[in-house]
Amino acid sequence: MRTVVVTVFVLGATSGSSRWQPGAAPMTPLAAAWLAAIGLTLLAVHRFPLTIFLVTTASAFGYYASGLPGGPIIVVPTVALFLLTRQRGPLTAGITGTAALAVLYLAHVVTSGSFTLAVGAGFLVVWLTAVIGVGTAVRYQLDALAARRAQADEHRHRLAEQERLRIAREVHDVVAHSLAMINVQAGVAAHVADRRPEQAKEALLNIKAASASALNDLRATVAVLRSGEGKAPAPSLAQAGELLDHARDAGLTVDVHGEPGDLPAPVDAAAYRILQESLTNVVRHADQPEHVDVRFERRTGTLTMKVRDDGRGTAQPTPGHGLRGMCERAAALGGRCTAGPVDGGFEVSVELPIEGEA
Repeated sequence: MRTVVVTVFVLGATSGSSRWQPGAAPMTPLAAAWLAAIGLTLLAVHRFPLTIFLVTTASAFGYYASGLPGGPIIVVPTVALFLLTRQRGPLTAGITGTAALAVLYLAHVVTSGSFTLAVGAGFLVVWLTAVIGVGTAVRYQLDALAARRAQADEHRHRLAEQERLRIAREVHDVVAHSLAMINVQAGVAAHVADRRPEQAKEALLNIKAASASALNDLRATVAVLRSGEGKAPAPSLAQAGELLDHARDAGLTVDVHGEPGDLPAPVDAAAYRILQESLTNVVRHADQPEHVDVRFERRTGTLTMKVRDDGRGTAQPTPGHGLRGMCERAAALGGRCTAGPVDGGFEVSVELPIEGEA
């Protein structure tokens, strides 16, 4: 489209100039064909910007020297030089343009036998500088725009990835905890079904409660995904009693030391999920645990929580989704989480900073 517009403009302006300007040479088929050929070379300028600039420059000045009707044919090498600057940069365009002007000067010397520069030589230098300057400004502006777009795309991708990981952690914590408790209670029910039917019934009721809680949490998560509003009820340590009861139902004794106090919602939710995953791991992975200690320590600007069990022969675990999720939750808030064997069991220790406390 650009090539057609430039070619039509050059043909029209040159034809009008030859018709209305006194003493101008008449427009001939040769002149029209020459102008059209020069203009149409712009079709290849994106693939060969340097070559097309040199060809159009030589053709334009050859046209001017031929005595054919004058016109704005300089527009064609101007467009070629502008696109050369955009694609290859100002250095390449400057060297190429300077070389082209030097060749034109030598041609002038050879044909005229004079080293004197015409008045138009100054115009050509200004023309070269101006076109390269405008092309450079446009090039930098387009590069900056492309960089901003790439940065925005990367930011959107990072947010989507963070949201995906957040959802994965939430689903894992809810499902893993509930299924672990259901598994334990199902084992109890199967073991005592014949001898102690009342205890089996209690285990089945616990299974029913755990599965109902898991379904409610999953429905809330799916509802958030469908609506996109991100307004699912935030977990809180105020609900920690339910987690401790589930652990006790699984046959553990649980002691709690200290109080977490009032916490900002992000810290409160992260601490709850880490406590939930820690208790789940005790039930699923600890070797014959009997007791769990949960300790909260609130210092200025920091909440420390430790969950320690007395499972026997515990080895350093291979990080899975649960441990990785706990560390990610703590790191997202600027805290840290460690988990590993200690004397007589296994301990998860997490430190979460509390903003606004100094």
